Amino acid sequence: MVAGRAQAGDIVQLISPKGKSSSFRLEAGKRLETMHGILQHDDLIGAPYGSQVESHLGKPFTLLQPALDDMLRDLRRSTQVIYPKDVGYILVSMGIGPGQQVLEAGSGSGALTIALAHAVGPEGHIYSYEHRPETSTLARNNLAQFGLEERVTLKVRDIAEGFDESGLRAVYLDLPNPEAYLSQAAAALSPGGFFGCILPTTNQVSLLLDAIKHAPFGFVEVSEILHRYYKPVANRLRPADTMNAHTGFLIFARRLFEESLDATS
Repeated sequence: MVAGRAQAGDIVQLISPKGKSSSFRLEAGKRLETMHGILQHDDLIGAPYGSQVESHLGKPFTLLQPALDDMLRDLRRSTQVIYPKDVGYILVSMGIGPGQQVLEAGSGSGALTIALAHAVGPEGHIYSYEHRPETSTLARNNLAQFGLEERVTLKVRDIAEGFDESGLRAVYLDLPNPEAYLSQAAAALSPGGFFGCILPTTNQVSLLLDAIKHAPFGFVEVSEILHRYYKPVANRLRPADTMNAHTGFLIFARRLFEESLDATS
């Protein structure tokens, strides 16, 4: 391995002449087709990160190592976007790190699945449930694109039937009605474990909060993350003209040991 140079098997990012980003795994013999020309993977292998590489049309691209943010933005999607600002807070608030086992329901396009798999590392594992076969297939393909499929078990099933796993560190539901599955989530969590979900509207949050009153969860938190970019021009630094303001409400809680509920009621 040559430090600072792209190698076969690396996840790399190319920035086009017009600033469009593409993230993908380098594989000998493959090629990337773009509107600005074709780039051969073999020509990228061994190239320094931060350097410019040219397509067969002579158009310059910048070769970089992508951040997790870049990888998530470049995903093929068929469902609602989950933004990096929300992903980061989910990982921190639910204490998700190397070696942990985490369950999510609502695989979607696999954006959060990829972030979870990245966070738990090769020693951890993610169990991801999705009831739509075509959506689960898309998530699987996106995981494979970044070489993370071995860290994830994808299951196509209605979670009303419950989860196969138990004693887990964290359970995250990306569903429109998480209040309907609190008992299933509680059964999968170890006492003290983390529960989380994201909802777009206040009335959905209210339904969940009412249901949590009757479930073995406590220490409930509701939050919203706002993130504003600035134009990076030194002599006229100012906020960008547009921003992704509300993207969702984040709700977190902790799984309580059920005998303690009577003692504290």
